[in-house]
Order: sequence, then C-alpha cells, then structure tokens
Amino acid sequence: MATTTANQQAVPASPGPLKRIILIVLIAIIAAGAAGAGVWFFMSKRAPVAASREAAAPTPPAVPLFFPLESMTVNLQSDDGQQHFLRIGLTLKLGDARTQQELTDHMPEVRSHILLALSNKHPDDLAPLDGKRALATELKTLIEQPTDKGAAPIHVDDVLFTEFVVQ
Repeated sequence: MATTTANQQAVPASPGPLKRIILIVLIAIIAAGAAGAGVWFFMSKRAPVAASREAAAPTPPAVPLFFPLESMTVNLQSDDGQQHFLRIGLTLKLGDARTQQELTDHMPEVRSHILLALSNKHPDDLAPLDGKRALATELKTLIEQPTDKGAAPIHVDDVLFTEFVVQ
C-alpha cells in the first residue's frame, strides 16, 4: 500500500474564536489602563493648585459681639463756674459671649467706675477728636480691669461711642 503524502497539502489553521476573544480583551485592558493613567496624570496636576487656593484663602474673622451699655449722664469739672454735663452712650466690642456674661454680672461696678472716671474730666479735654480717642482708650483700660481680686482681666476689643454730648 502506497500512500502519497504529496497530495496532502498543509492547510493553515485558522485562529479559533478563543484567540480572537483573548486578543480583543487584551486590547481593551491596555486602552482602559491608558485612559486611567491619562486621567490620573491630569487630575494630579490640578489637585495641588486647588489645595493651594484653599490654603491661600484666609479664614473669615469671627463675627464680633457688640454689647451696648445704657446711656450715662455725668457732671464735668468746670473752671468757669458753669455747670457742664456729658451725656455718653457706649457700645463695647467683645470677642466672645463669656466676656459679655462677665460684664453683665458686674455691670453696677463697671458703670460706677466709668461714671467716676468721666466726672473727673474737663469739657475742653473732651472737645477735640484726640480727646475722644484718649477717653475711649482710658475707658477700655478701665473696663478691662478685673472687678474681683485675683480674677483674670476682661478683654475688650474696642470702646465705641454711640452718643457723645457735652453741654
């Protein structure tokens, strides 16, 4: 028996459907990885810029607390024999509610100290703008002094005049 091998031709094997699927999945994975790397690259460049903008933005200052005092009328010192009066309204600018509560608790003492300090003033000293500024500084120092021995001083940010009449 003779067989001929010449008649048999080698037929190239066609790639099976499994090889095609593996090739398509491999290309999809590479494309997804490249897209993810591109997104990471561009987002990482912008994140420090946004963080530096947030860090550069100053925090807003705390809202001040204004504490109005009742108006006070006091006799002033006089050299000319006439009676001079000062009617003054004050508002204190405070940092927190704890300070306001301390002032409220000791208000009769605070008002007494203010009235005694004002009654020692001369009308000519209070007339110029510098005299009013000096008075505000003096009153701030006076109000900040502790009313109880051994107590911590009270912190007042500013003394504001809401009424100022010298007669």
